[in-house]
Amino acid sequence: MTDSVDKDLYQRTMALIEPGDIDLVGTVVHTDLTGEEDLEMQELTVSINECLASHIGKGETYIYAGNDSSEFASNQFQGLTIDDESFVWECQQLLRKGTFDLVFYYEAGPTQAAIADDLESIEHIKNVTTVP
Repeated sequence: MTDSVDKDLYQRTMALIEPGDIDLVGTVVHTDLTGEEDLEMQELTVSINECLASHIGKGETYIYAGNDSSEFASNQFQGLTIDDESFVWECQQLLRKGTFDLVFYYEAGPTQAAIADDLESIEHIKNVTTVP
């Protein structure tokens, strides 16, 4: 990470995954999508959800946008299981230097390197930084 933005996002992600009830890890996903590419961002979030869900192995998931909750910020989403609405992942979509960076965190367990490899094969993803 040579870029200060990468360092900033890495540190913010580390703060999000500090020890709590669940042992969390994360990824910072750098994209080539601009602020005008809302539909592509939605499609990318769905693709990332599918990738993370397959690695995490909690079954079928859906994406919760939190539009009906004051506890959610704009551009904050969760992946929840269809069966019992349990937590799979959470993300924040951040516009940085004209393109989106996505910060995801999820329960520790899956191999971070395998997740990063699979995510980097998805269209519009430039690179992925894992956080521990």
